[in-house]
Amino acid sequence: MGTEKVFRWCFIGAGTLAGKVAKEITASGRHRVVAAYSRHIEKCREFAKQYGAEAYASAKEAITAPEVDAVYVVTPHNSHYEYVKLALELGKPVLCEKPLTTDAMQAEELIGIAQEKGIYLAEAMWTWFSPVANQVKRWLDAGEFGDITNVVANYHMNSKGYAPRVTDPNRAGGALLDVGVYPIAYLYRLFGYPTDIKCVGVIDKGIDLSEDVTMTFPDGSCYTASASIVDYKGLEKIKIVGTKACITIRFFHMAKKVTLRRKTGKNEVFRGNGSMTNEFDRVAEEIRSGRKESVFVPHKVTLDVMRIMDECRRQMNLVYPFEKEKNHV
Repeated sequence: MGTEKVFRWCFIGAGTLAGKVAKEITASGRHRVVAAYSRHIEKCREFAKQYGAEAYASAKEAITAPEVDAVYVVTPHNSHYEYVKLALELGKPVLCEKPLTTDAMQAEELIGIAQEKGIYLAEAMWTWFSPVANQVKRWLDAGEFGDITNVVANYHMNSKGYAPRVTDPNRAGGALLDVGVYPIAYLYRLFGYPTDIKCVGVIDKGIDLSEDVTMTFPDGSCYTASASIVDYKGLEKIKIVGTKACITIRFFHMAKKVTLRRKTGKNEVFRGNGSMTNEFDRVAEEIRSGRKESVFVPHKVTLDVMRIMDECRRQMNLVYPFEKEKNHV
């Protein structure tokens, strides 16, 4: 960000993730939280006090507060649409936590508004703002792996206790939107939009506890993205094995290092910033440069991954309570 002044954020949401993000990005000295809003006003006031921000009684007041350069939406999944739409209609650039919305139709509408108004909108898909995932794609595109013989894409984390929203169907909780989006997006970015999707999941009390999403890709290859919020089976791992080389990345959504292990014995190590601050730095740079869409997470990527997850939900018959009310199901 060079000699640019500190980038100033409005946080919509003051929960667990909001606190983690605010702590990291403000410590860099390149970002400040200047405004905050949460439906839980006391929690919002505590959050604002901790990070030197102003707490507001309404989202509109927070978004339009003086000095706000952009809005970061970090609320439960079911309210992303509402707050992103409000921020765009108020003319503010937006970085919204993944997934952008709970379904592709909502995502299409928000992207349409952003394009019509010429306002920056990006989904905070941490992984693809980071250099490591993009380096893996460059290696793949360059043929470094040779013919692919095996791919593992897992995100299994017993995260039921991470935050109340994770197990709350009224807030679009469950594995798919929270953690399944990571391996699905990874496979999509590497191999393209699948020609066939088969999803098998475990549903309990209105949420998906786990699923295996098997995707067939245009070249005929078939790989499975596996996710869970109730076990550690397979942990969080991306593994690609080819006839020429292989990689294994633990905690791939935030990786800072990857080693390409060639069969010739000539390994290549790549290191890159995988922190949340990296994501916010890049978004700030894009907004300042006048971009309306991120080069790291383009709108098409957000929409395509959302469509894959819509199909998974259709196959699992996973409908959230607020959707049933809306459609009078």
